[in-house]
Amino acid sequence: MKERHGLIKGSAQNHSQIAEKDSALNSKQGTDFELERYKYILQQIHTLNDNVHKYLALFQTLATAIIGGGVGLFVSWKNLHITAEIVKASIQGLLGLLIMLTLFVIISIIGGVFSWLDYRKEEVELLNDIVKPGFRKMPTLRNFWRWYETYVILFIIASVFTIAIYIESQIIPLIR
Repeated sequence: MKERHGLIKGSAQNHSQIAEKDSALNSKQGTDFELERYKYILQQIHTLNDNVHKYLALFQTLATAIIGGGVGLFVSWKNLHITAEIVKASIQGLLGLLIMLTLFVIISIIGGVFSWLDYRKEEVELLNDIVKPGFRKMPTLRNFWRWYETYVILFIIASVFTIAIYIESQIIPLIR
């Protein structure tokens, strides 16, 4: 009976040690998971920041091509024997294409900003759980004037608005 009691007692100690090891292992796995999640969140934030530069490069490239096409058409329409109505319609069509490109780029940047806000909120929640509550503050839309995306969007809008006004007031009247 004593052996059996000792065996039971030893078995309880073994279960206790196994439970401690499992707890330590689960804690380490939880920490590893949190670290990997944090790395993933930071990588996504970095990717979203890079996407703004890609959208700006796309806009600059396509806007240059569209405007170049319009200038080429305007300069050579008489030599190509194209009627004034077709040239006006073509230049206004190119202007419409530029405006559509602008809307696409702006909507893409704004979508990226909302995704960035979601990832930042997730980052803040994770850091508040791991480090301490209040370690980082939640991002707010109130600080939009600090974001470079705001100025990229304003630059794009101002450029296209200026181009549209110039084309309609200066270029189109010259085509007769």
